[in-house]
Amino acid sequence: MKEVLLISGFMKRTLVLLSLWFFIWFPLEAFCSTGNTSSSSNPKVINIGALFTLNSVIGGATKPALLAAIDDVNSNPNILNGIELKLILRDTNCSGFIGTMEALQLMESDIVVAIGPQSSGIAHVISHVVNELHVPLLSFGATDPTLASLQFPYFLCTTHSDYFQMYAIADVLDYYGWREVIAIFVDDDYGRNGISVLGDSLAKKRAKISYKASFSPEDPKSKINDLLVEVNLKESRVFVVHANPDTGLNIFSVAKRLNMMSGGYVWIATDWLPSYLDLREAVDPSTMNILQGVVALRRYTPDTNLKKRFISRWKNLKDKGSTGPGGFNSYALYAYDSVWLAAHALEVFLSEGGNLSFSNDPKLSDTNGTALHLSSLRVFNGGQQLLQTLLRMNLSGLSGQIQFNQQRDLIHPAFDVLNIVGTGTHRIGYWSNYSHLSIVPPESLYTKPPNISSGSQHLYGVKWPGETSKVPRGWVFPNNGQPLRIAVPNRVGYKEFVSKDNSPQGVKGYCIDVFEAAINLLPYAVPHTYMLFGDGKRNPNYDEIVSLVAQNKYDAAVGDITIVTNRTKIVDFTQPYMESGLVVVALVKEAKSSPWAFLKPFTKEMWFVTAAFFLFVGAVVWILEHRINHEFRGPPRQQLITIFWFSFSTMFFSHRENTVSTLGRLVLIIWLFVVLIINSSYTASLTSILTVQQLTSGIQGIDSLISSSEPIGIQEGSFALNYLVDELNIAMSRIVKLKDPEAYLRALNLGPKAGGVAAIVDELPYIELFLTSTNCLYRTVGQEFTKSGLGFAFQRDSPLAVDLSTAILQLSESGELQKFHNKWLTHTECSIQINQEEENKLSLSSFWGLFLICGIACVLVLTLFCYRVFTQYRRFSPEDEEAEVEEIEPSRLSRRSILSTSFNNIMDFVDRKETEIKEILKRKNINESKQTSHNSNGQASSPT
Repeated sequence: MKEVLLISGFMKRTLVLLSLWFFIWFPLEAFCSTGNTSSSSNPKVINIGALFTLNSVIGGATKPALLAAIDDVNSNPNILNGIELKLILRDTNCSGFIGTMEALQLMESDIVVAIGPQSSGIAHVISHVVNELHVPLLSFGATDPTLASLQFPYFLCTTHSDYFQMYAIADVLDYYGWREVIAIFVDDDYGRNGISVLGDSLAKKRAKISYKASFSPEDPKSKINDLLVEVNLKESRVFVVHANPDTGLNIFSVAKRLNMMSGGYVWIATDWLPSYLDLREAVDPSTMNILQGVVALRRYTPDTNLKKRFISRWKNLKDKGSTGPGGFNSYALYAYDSVWLAAHALEVFLSEGGNLSFSNDPKLSDTNGTALHLSSLRVFNGGQQLLQTLLRMNLSGLSGQIQFNQQRDLIHPAFDVLNIVGTGTHRIGYWSNYSHLSIVPPESLYTKPPNISSGSQHLYGVKWPGETSKVPRGWVFPNNGQPLRIAVPNRVGYKEFVSKDNSPQGVKGYCIDVFEAAINLLPYAVPHTYMLFGDGKRNPNYDEIVSLVAQNKYDAAVGDITIVTNRTKIVDFTQPYMESGLVVVALVKEAKSSPWAFLKPFTKEMWFVTAAFFLFVGAVVWILEHRINHEFRGPPRQQLITIFWFSFSTMFFSHRENTVSTLGRLVLIIWLFVVLIINSSYTASLTSILTVQQLTSGIQGIDSLISSSEPIGIQEGSFALNYLVDELNIAMSRIVKLKDPEAYLRALNLGPKAGGVAAIVDELPYIELFLTSTNCLYRTVGQEFTKSGLGFAFQRDSPLAVDLSTAILQLSESGELQKFHNKWLTHTECSIQINQEEENKLSLSSFWGLFLICGIACVLVLTLFCYRVFTQYRRFSPEDEEAEVEEIEPSRLSRRSILSTSFNNIMDFVDRKETEIKEILKRKNINESKQTSHNSNGQASSPT
């Protein structure tokens, strides 16, 4: 808002000065002759204006292009029906003040369309004028992204805005993996607003502008020298130069003198640099020498036949000035297309009944008696209609398709990605808003689905400054004499990880050795100094250390720093160099022997299923053996006892009953195999329970610790405090901070009732050292309930975090990490975790396969047995049932008695011996044979 007020104030002062100037130089009659409204229903001439700096890089190519476009329109009978376009040129002379005066004078000529200006700063001021006078402004060179806002409805950019160019640069930076850049830009609306968009586009890719260096177009080389010396002290070696074509080369000439165009540097220039180079047929070799390795973007225009024909006639165009043969840039194409866009829009405007009339603006009338004569500036009545006509135009021009989208931008923005090598530029790819980076022309991609995935982004190889093809790292350590500031926790306990030392390095420990080894693997030197954090009397707060790194008080933090979520939100961590996680340590006692220890090998479910199968298998064997084996026969009580005895005697393989049937033997073999496995497992488990030392604790793990109300010990400065309180909702009053292993030992020995703690929650690496120092008198209970690791912390987006992660992986693969671990963290191997009784019990899940096999075998055998018995019963039953039915009176026979009789008969049949049944069936067969033979003889002796 403040900037808008300044512009408005400047415009008002300009209007006052111009009005006075008009009053002095122009006769009063010239103003008085103008009526309130003038119109022409069928004009012969239509005035359009052009406003730009004639003697400039852009203006040198724009003027002949505009004149050629006017000639082509006026000589074409198919457009405007013979109406002549008259171009009125005004030179802004690279001055905002003069440009504003020239614009106001141009508006006095009753123009219907204005073309230009090339300067974004002048465009801001003139846009206020055309808004008031309703004259569409077609700019081929003002690419400031903020000009597309709703504040300037009559401004139309007929080239691609810098909004898209900055997103293209962000994609190039992301393609090469650079996360920090330095922006060098001209300090005006064009430069500031363009770099602002670059910062937004980089933020979306987790990159940033680490430093902004601005300069004025009028700055001498001495000031530019001071500017580049300052940026050269920064960390980033990637520079984005956003300047004007007329002054931007000073940046590179000074950089060359400062040896900043050598290896390791990256220079990316916006469209201004190719515009300068394209304007000249042969660029001075000394100029090309200072630009070697620069990557630049140029607005892309497709190679159409229309463009080729225009290029072929360029050298014959009149008034092309001093550009020389072939000396034109993309701005010439956009300027040429702007004239044709205006011509086609005017033709549609007139055909739709548009009226080229002007009227006085009441707000500009001299009502207060002043002599400013603002009434000379008149409003174009058809401006709004013509603006809407321009927005819906769709035609093909030299620069490609000319059509505006809903945001009033030209569709299909695209750029060439160039590399300056040798005596010219080499195209290494394209960028388009449709598919981003590619090596094929953008128009060939518009017919395919858009693809902006990282795998689809491609560019050809680049020759970087220093004539190297290797992609520069893009950063170095700041060349300002300041080494890397590394915070190191000044620990009180567990000094094996990191501690103060009297050596020149100042610190020592496992973490320091790992960090130094990783630093030595980097392909570049890293000057650094260690700075102890903490008073040495108590462990420092690690969250505070990480926070100071994020606040730029330190560049990094090295130590036993756990990687947790809240810390990763503000800093970047390296690859973990050691695994970690929270565990619970408690005082344990030797478990007393129990008189019921023989029941412990199996779970309740296992005991129940095993007993059930003993009875089930005994019953199956009794059924199979009862009809043929006298040992399984007798009174019901004796048979029941036999089933129980046989079942459980198989546990010890001491059953005295012999199995006779084949099916019974099959079931018994399978069952004895199951019993063998169960006996062996039971014996092994019981032996382990009775011989291995059993330890027990009142705390079974983190769950039982949460449910209790006893105090919990933690290490001072550890993240465990926040985790227990915030995540597990443990009361702060239960937490006891302990600073070293000796404090751990005292607290556990005292216990919760004597002012100590019930258990200690700490990370596994510390617990391993603690258990070693106590000769394994304590144990962890439960499982490790968090998973994390120890790493080194750096500021966000620090490239060192990535390089050190690679180095840590190399140390791990080479075995160096293990050597450091053995050097500093050696500990006695002991069983860390107490024996969990429930975990040692054998459950049904270990044996259900055996029970399944045995059960299936029993079911199949019983099915086969029942089928045999049913077959025998069908052969045996008919004659007996007939005899019984004849003895019973039909009137007294009921259905229920018949069923009861049949069931009793079946059970009686099953209970009979197999030999008895076979004898009955044998006699039955003999009788049937005799009966059949008798019947046959009787029939043979009867008379016929």
